Amino acid sequence: MNTNRSFFGIACRVAALSFLMAGTASLLQAQQSQSVGSTLKAPLFLASESAPVGTTAPSIFTSSSSSSLDNGMAADSNGRFTLSSAALDSSQPPPRRRYGRPNYSDSHSNADGSPKWTFLVGGGLALPIGDTHVYQTPSYGFQAGGGRNFNKTIGVIAQFDYDHFGLQGATIANQEYIYNYCTPAEVTAGYCAPAGAGQGGGISQLDGNNHVWSFTVNPTFTLATEGSLGAYMVVGGGFYHKVTNFTLPQTQQSCGIYGCGYYTVNANVDHYTSNAPGVNGGFGLTYKFSKFSNERFFVEGRYVFMANENRPGITTKNVASAPLTATNLYPANSHRTTYIPITFGLRF
Repeated sequence: MNTNRSFFGIACRVAALSFLMAGTASLLQAQQSQSVGSTLKAPLFLASESAPVGTTAPSIFTSSSSSSLDNGMAADSNGRFTLSSAALDSSQPPPRRRYGRPNYSDSHSNADGSPKWTFLVGGGLALPIGDTHVYQTPSYGFQAGGGRNFNKTIGVIAQFDYDHFGLQGATIANQEYIYNYCTPAEVTAGYCAPAGAGQGGGISQLDGNNHVWSFTVNPTFTLATEGSLGAYMVVGGGFYHKVTNFTLPQTQQSCGIYGCGYYTVNANVDHYTSNAPGVNGGFGLTYKFSKFSNERFFVEGRYVFMANENRPGITTKNVASAPLTATNLYPANSHRTTYIPITFGLRF
Protein backbone atom coordinates (compact mmCIF):
# COMPACT_ATOMS: atom_id res chain seq x y z
CA MET A 1 0.00 0.00 0.00
CA ASN A 2 2.78 2.41 0.78
CA THR A 3 4.52 1.35 -2.41
CA ASN A 4 1.49 2.29 -4.53
CA ARG A 5 1.22 5.69 -2.93
CA SER A 6 4.91 6.36 -3.66
CA PHE A 7 4.50 5.46 -7.32
CA PHE A 8 1.39 7.59 -7.70
CA GLY A 9 3.18 10.62 -6.22
CA ILE A 10 6.11 10.27 -8.59
CA ALA A 11 3.77 10.03 -11.62
CA CYS A 12 1.96 13.21 -10.56
CA ARG A 13 5.22 15.12 -10.26
CA VAL A 14 6.39 13.98 -13.74
CA ALA A 15 3.08 14.98 -15.32
CA ALA A 16 3.18 18.41 -13.69
CA LEU A 17 6.77 18.97 -14.88
CA SER A 18 5.84 17.92 -18.44
CA PHE A 19 2.92 20.39 -18.55
CA LEU A 20 5.18 23.13 -17.22
CA MET A 21 7.83 22.52 -19.90
CA ALA A 22 5.21 22.40 -22.70
CA GLY A 23 3.69 25.70 -21.58
CA THR A 24 7.08 27.38 -21.46
CA ALA A 25 7.90 26.23 -25.03
CA SER A 26 4.54 27.52 -26.31
CA LEU A 27 5.09 30.89 -24.70
CA LEU A 28 8.57 31.26 -26.26
CA GLN A 29 7.23 30.37 -29.75
CA ALA A 30 4.42 32.91 -29.45
CA GLN A 31 6.88 35.68 -28.47
CA GLN A 32 9.13 34.86 -31.46
CA SER A 33 6.17 34.97 -33.92
CA GLN A 34 5.08 38.36 -32.50
CA SER A 35 8.60 39.74 -32.98
CA VAL A 36 8.70 38.67 -36.68
CA GLY A 37 5.29 40.24 -37.33
CA SER A 38 6.31 43.60 -35.89
CA THR A 39 9.44 43.56 -38.06
CA LEU A 40 7.41 42.98 -41.21
CA LYS A 41 5.14 45.90 -40.37
CA ALA A 42 8.00 48.33 -39.86
CA PRO A 43 10.90 47.53 -42.27
CA LEU A 44 13.94 49.70 -42.55
CA PHE A 45 13.68 51.19 -46.10
CA LEU A 46 17.06 51.27 -47.82
CA ALA A 47 17.65 51.07 -51.56
CA SER A 48 21.09 49.53 -51.33
CA GLU A 49 20.90 47.54 -48.05
CA SER A 50 17.83 46.16 -46.22
CA ALA A 51 17.60 45.66 -42.45
CA PRO A 52 17.56 42.04 -41.29
CA VAL A 53 14.61 40.54 -39.47
CA GLY A 54 14.38 41.62 -35.84
CA THR A 55 16.08 45.01 -36.38
CA THR A 56 14.26 47.86 -34.77
CA ALA A 57 13.56 50.71 -37.18
CA PRO A 58 11.12 53.62 -37.21
CA SER A 59 8.07 53.06 -39.31
CA ILE A 60 8.07 55.22 -42.48
CA PHE A 61 4.98 53.73 -44.08
CA THR A 62 1.46 55.00 -43.60
CA SER A 63 -1.71 54.11 -45.40
CA SER A 64 0.12 54.70 -48.71
CA SER A 65 2.68 51.95 -48.05
CA SER A 66 0.81 49.50 -50.23
CA SER A 67 1.05 51.85 -53.21
CA SER A 68 4.76 52.28 -52.54
CA LEU A 69 5.20 48.53 -52.74
CA ASP A 70 3.32 48.47 -56.02
CA ASN A 71 5.55 51.22 -57.47
CA GLY A 72 8.84 49.38 -57.15
CA MET A 73 9.22 47.86 -53.62
CA ALA A 74 9.91 44.14 -53.44
CA ALA A 75 10.52 41.79 -50.47
CA ASP A 76 12.95 38.91 -50.70
CA SER A 77 12.74 35.52 -48.95
CA ASN A 78 14.40 36.91 -45.82
CA GLY A 79 11.83 39.65 -45.38
CA ARG A 80 14.07 42.47 -46.67
CA PHE A 81 12.64 45.15 -48.91
CA THR A 82 14.55 46.60 -51.90
CA LEU A 83 13.77 48.74 -54.96
CA SER A 84 13.10 46.79 -58.12
CA SER A 85 15.36 47.32 -61.16
CA ALA A 86 12.55 49.21 -62.93
CA ALA A 87 12.27 51.63 -60.01
CA LEU A 88 16.02 52.12 -59.91
CA ASP A 89 16.16 52.79 -63.69
CA SER A 90 13.33 55.33 -63.51
CA SER A 91 15.00 57.21 -60.66
CA GLN A 92 18.27 57.70 -62.64
CA PRO A 93 18.81 60.59 -65.14
CA PRO A 94 18.66 59.64 -68.85
CA PRO A 95 21.98 58.78 -70.49
CA ARG A 96 23.88 61.70 -71.98
CA ARG A 97 23.40 62.05 -75.72
CA ARG A 98 26.40 62.19 -77.99
CA TYR A 99 26.36 65.23 -80.24
CA GLY A 100 28.43 65.59 -83.42
CA ARG A 101 28.83 68.60 -85.63
CA PRO A 102 25.52 70.26 -86.50
CA ASN A 103 24.22 69.45 -89.98
CA TYR A 104 22.65 72.39 -91.80
CA SER A 105 22.39 70.67 -95.18
CA ASP A 106 19.44 71.78 -97.32
CA SER A 107 18.83 73.28 -100.76
CA HIS A 108 20.64 76.53 -99.80
CA SER A 109 23.25 75.46 -97.22
CA ASN A 110 26.02 72.92 -96.94
CA ALA A 111 26.37 70.60 -93.95
CA ASP A 112 28.83 73.00 -92.26
CA GLY A 113 26.44 75.97 -92.57
CA SER A 114 28.12 77.69 -95.52
CA PRO A 115 25.90 78.83 -98.42
CA LYS A 116 25.86 76.48 -101.40
CA TRP A 117 25.73 79.26 -103.99
CA THR A 118 27.85 82.38 -104.30
CA PHE A 119 27.80 85.39 -106.64
CA LEU A 120 30.08 88.35 -107.22
CA VAL A 121 30.13 91.65 -109.07
CA GLY A 122 32.85 94.26 -109.11
CA GLY A 123 34.98 96.69 -111.04
CA GLY A 124 38.34 98.42 -110.84
CA LEU A 125 41.65 98.91 -112.62
CA ALA A 126 43.31 96.96 -115.43
CA LEU A 127 47.11 97.26 -115.39
CA PRO A 128 49.18 95.90 -118.35
CA ILE A 129 52.58 94.52 -117.34
CA GLY A 130 55.63 93.13 -119.09
CA ASP A 131 55.74 93.32 -122.89
CA THR A 132 52.05 94.25 -122.94
CA HIS A 133 52.84 97.51 -121.12
CA VAL A 134 55.05 98.55 -124.05
CA TYR A 135 51.96 98.87 -126.24
CA GLN A 136 49.07 99.50 -123.85
CA THR A 137 48.18 101.82 -120.96
CA PRO A 138 46.16 101.15 -117.76
CA SER A 139 42.41 101.60 -117.84
CA TYR A 140 39.35 99.97 -116.25
CA GLY A 141 37.65 96.60 -115.96
CA PHE A 142 34.69 94.83 -114.41
CA GLN A 143 33.71 91.27 -113.57
CA ALA A 144 30.62 89.25 -112.69
CA GLY A 145 30.17 85.61 -111.84
CA GLY A 146 28.51 82.91 -109.78
CA GLY A 147 29.23 79.41 -108.65
CA ARG A 148 29.04 76.62 -106.11
CA ASN A 149 30.54 76.37 -102.62
CA PHE A 150 31.25 72.78 -101.56
CA ASN A 151 32.04 73.82 -97.97
CA LYS A 152 33.46 76.79 -96.07
CA THR A 153 36.85 76.34 -97.72
CA ILE A 154 36.44 75.26 -101.36
CA GLY A 155 34.26 76.68 -104.12
CA VAL A 156 34.20 77.07 -107.91
CA ILE A 157 33.07 80.23 -109.73
CA ALA A 158 32.24 80.68 -113.42
CA GLN A 159 33.20 84.24 -114.28
CA PHE A 160 33.02 86.86 -117.04
CA ASP A 161 35.66 89.61 -117.13
CA TYR A 162 36.03 92.67 -119.32
CA ASP A 163 39.31 94.63 -119.14
CA HIS A 164 39.85 97.79 -121.17
CA PHE A 165 43.20 99.41 -122.06
CA GLY A 166 44.44 102.48 -123.87
CA LEU A 167 47.31 102.54 -126.35
CA GLN A 168 50.70 104.11 -125.72
CA GLY A 169 51.57 107.28 -127.64
CA ALA A 170 54.45 105.46 -129.34
CA THR A 171 52.06 102.73 -130.48
CA ILE A 172 49.76 105.31 -132.09
CA ALA A 173 52.70 107.13 -133.73
CA ASN A 174 54.15 103.91 -135.16
CA GLN A 175 50.77 102.89 -136.50
CA GLU A 176 50.29 106.26 -138.22
CA TYR A 177 53.70 105.86 -139.83
CA ILE A 178 52.76 102.39 -141.15
CA TYR A 179 49.41 103.61 -142.47
CA ASN A 180 50.97 106.64 -144.22
CA TYR A 181 54.13 104.97 -145.55
CA CYS A 182 54.24 104.59 -149.30
CA THR A 183 56.75 102.98 -151.57
CA PRO A 184 57.02 103.83 -155.26
CA ALA A 185 55.33 100.55 -156.06
CA GLU A 186 52.41 101.40 -153.78
CA VAL A 187 52.04 104.84 -155.38
CA THR A 188 52.03 103.22 -158.82
CA ALA A 189 49.45 100.65 -157.66
CA GLY A 190 47.27 103.40 -156.22
CA TYR A 191 47.58 102.34 -152.56
CA CYS A 192 48.98 105.73 -151.51
CA ALA A 193 48.45 109.39 -152.34
CA PRO A 194 50.97 110.75 -154.85
CA ALA A 195 52.84 112.72 -152.19
CA GLY A 196 55.97 110.67 -152.68
CA ALA A 197 57.62 107.60 -151.33
CA GLY A 198 58.09 107.67 -147.59
CA GLN A 199 55.70 110.59 -147.13
CA GLY A 200 52.34 108.94 -147.56
CA GLY A 201 48.88 110.35 -147.48
CA GLY A 202 46.82 112.27 -144.99
CA ILE A 203 46.00 109.99 -142.04
CA SER A 204 46.29 112.00 -138.83
CA GLN A 205 44.69 112.22 -135.41
CA LEU A 206 44.81 108.44 -135.16
CA ASP A 207 43.72 106.98 -131.83
CA GLY A 208 43.01 103.51 -130.54
CA ASN A 209 42.11 101.21 -127.67
CA ASN A 210 42.35 97.61 -126.64
CA HIS A 211 40.17 95.31 -124.59
CA VAL A 212 40.10 91.69 -123.42
CA TRP A 213 36.99 89.77 -122.45
CA SER A 214 37.08 86.27 -121.04
CA PHE A 215 35.05 83.37 -119.72
CA THR A 216 36.87 81.43 -117.00
CA VAL A 217 36.28 78.78 -114.34
CA ASN A 218 38.05 79.61 -111.09
CA PRO A 219 38.45 77.36 -108.02
CA THR A 220 38.50 79.47 -104.84
CA PHE A 221 40.12 78.52 -101.54
CA THR A 222 39.04 80.43 -98.43
CA LEU A 223 41.78 80.83 -95.84
CA ALA A 224 41.19 80.44 -92.09
CA THR A 225 40.47 83.86 -90.56
CA GLU A 226 38.65 85.30 -87.56
CA GLY A 227 36.08 88.04 -87.13
CA SER A 228 34.80 90.13 -90.02
CA LEU A 229 37.99 89.98 -92.08
CA GLY A 230 38.57 87.11 -94.50
CA ALA A 231 41.04 86.06 -97.16
CA TYR A 232 41.03 83.71 -100.12
CA MET A 233 43.15 82.46 -103.01
CA VAL A 234 41.86 81.97 -106.53
CA VAL A 235 43.25 80.18 -109.59
CA GLY A 236 41.59 79.38 -112.87
CA GLY A 237 41.63 79.41 -116.62
CA GLY A 238 39.49 79.66 -119.69
CA PHE A 239 38.94 81.43 -123.01
CA TYR A 240 40.28 84.95 -123.71
CA HIS A 241 39.40 87.22 -126.65
CA LYS A 242 41.63 90.25 -127.36
CA VAL A 243 40.67 93.15 -129.65
CA THR A 244 42.58 96.28 -130.74
CA ASN A 245 40.73 99.10 -132.49
CA PHE A 246 42.20 102.09 -134.31
CA THR A 247 39.96 105.10 -134.70
CA LEU A 248 39.81 108.41 -136.52
CA PRO A 249 37.58 111.37 -135.69
CA GLN A 250 34.67 111.66 -138.05
CA THR A 251 32.05 114.33 -138.36
CA GLN A 252 28.48 113.10 -138.39
CA GLN A 253 25.20 114.89 -138.82
CA SER A 254 22.19 114.64 -136.56
CA CYS A 255 18.82 116.16 -137.43
CA GLY A 256 15.85 116.89 -135.20
CA ILE A 257 12.73 119.05 -135.03
CA TYR A 258 14.90 122.16 -134.60
CA GLY A 259 17.18 121.40 -137.53
CA CYS A 260 20.40 119.52 -138.10
CA GLY A 261 23.64 119.58 -136.16
CA TYR A 262 27.11 118.16 -136.56
CA TYR A 263 29.23 116.32 -134.03
CA THR A 264 32.53 114.43 -134.05
CA VAL A 265 32.97 110.80 -133.03
CA ASN A 266 35.88 108.39 -133.08
CA ALA A 267 34.99 105.80 -135.70
CA ASN A 268 36.81 102.48 -136.13
CA VAL A 269 38.99 102.40 -139.22
CA ASP A 270 40.92 99.20 -138.45
CA HIS A 271 40.79 96.44 -135.84
CA TYR A 272 42.59 93.21 -134.96
CA THR A 273 41.56 90.20 -132.91
CA SER A 274 43.29 87.31 -131.20
CA ASN A 275 41.76 84.32 -129.41
CA ALA A 276 43.77 82.28 -126.92
CA PRO A 277 43.54 80.15 -123.78
CA GLY A 278 44.67 81.79 -120.59
CA VAL A 279 45.18 81.31 -116.89
CA ASN A 280 44.87 83.56 -113.87
CA GLY A 281 45.65 83.47 -110.17
CA GLY A 282 45.57 85.84 -107.27
CA PHE A 283 44.70 86.76 -103.73
CA GLY A 284 41.75 88.61 -102.19
CA LEU A 285 40.53 90.08 -98.91
CA THR A 286 36.92 90.23 -97.74
CA TYR A 287 35.04 92.18 -95.08
CA LYS A 288 31.69 91.04 -93.64
CA PHE A 289 29.11 93.73 -92.98
CA SER A 290 27.76 91.80 -89.96
CA LYS A 291 28.48 88.57 -88.10
CA PHE A 292 25.54 86.68 -89.60
CA SER A 293 25.48 88.15 -93.11
CA ASN A 294 26.69 86.44 -96.27
CA GLU A 295 27.35 89.74 -98.08
CA ARG A 296 31.01 90.72 -98.13
CA PHE A 297 32.99 93.58 -99.61
CA PHE A 298 36.11 92.34 -101.39
CA VAL A 299 39.29 93.65 -102.98
CA GLU A 300 41.26 91.34 -105.22
CA GLY A 301 44.36 91.29 -107.38
CA ARG A 302 45.09 88.69 -110.05
CA TYR A 303 47.79 87.91 -112.55
CA VAL A 304 46.46 87.06 -116.03
CA PHE A 305 48.43 85.33 -118.77
CA MET A 306 47.13 84.84 -122.33
CA ALA A 307 48.98 82.31 -124.48
CA ASN A 308 48.52 84.21 -127.75
CA GLU A 309 50.11 82.81 -130.90
CA ASN A 310 52.36 85.36 -132.58
CA ARG A 311 51.42 86.17 -136.15
CA PRO A 312 53.87 87.93 -138.49
CA GLY A 313 52.97 91.33 -139.84
CA ILE A 314 54.18 94.77 -140.81
CA THR A 315 56.13 96.88 -138.35
CA THR A 316 58.15 100.08 -138.66
CA LYS A 317 61.23 97.91 -139.18
CA ASN A 318 60.00 95.96 -142.19
CA VAL A 319 57.43 98.31 -143.72
CA ALA A 320 59.71 99.23 -146.63
CA SER A 321 60.04 95.60 -147.71
CA ALA A 322 56.56 94.40 -146.85
CA PRO A 323 54.43 93.00 -149.68
CA LEU A 324 51.56 95.08 -150.96
CA THR A 325 49.07 92.37 -150.03
CA ALA A 326 50.01 92.32 -146.36
CA THR A 327 46.98 92.81 -144.10
CA ASN A 328 48.32 92.42 -140.57
CA LEU A 329 49.45 95.96 -139.86
CA TYR A 330 49.48 95.50 -136.06
CA PRO A 331 51.17 92.19 -135.18
CA ALA A 332 51.52 93.29 -131.53
CA ASN A 333 47.88 92.30 -130.99
CA SER A 334 48.91 88.64 -131.25
CA HIS A 335 51.79 88.93 -128.78
CA ARG A 336 51.62 87.13 -125.42
CA THR A 337 49.47 89.22 -123.09
CA THR A 338 49.97 89.79 -119.37
CA TYR A 339 48.11 92.15 -117.06
CA ILE A 340 46.83 92.56 -113.51
CA PRO A 341 43.19 93.45 -112.82
CA ILE A 342 42.56 94.97 -109.39
CA THR A 343 38.89 94.63 -108.52
CA PHE A 344 36.62 96.03 -105.79
CA GLY A 345 33.14 94.62 -105.36
CA LEU A 346 30.59 92.52 -103.49
CA ARG A 347 30.33 88.78 -102.86
CA PHE A 348 27.00 87.37 -101.72
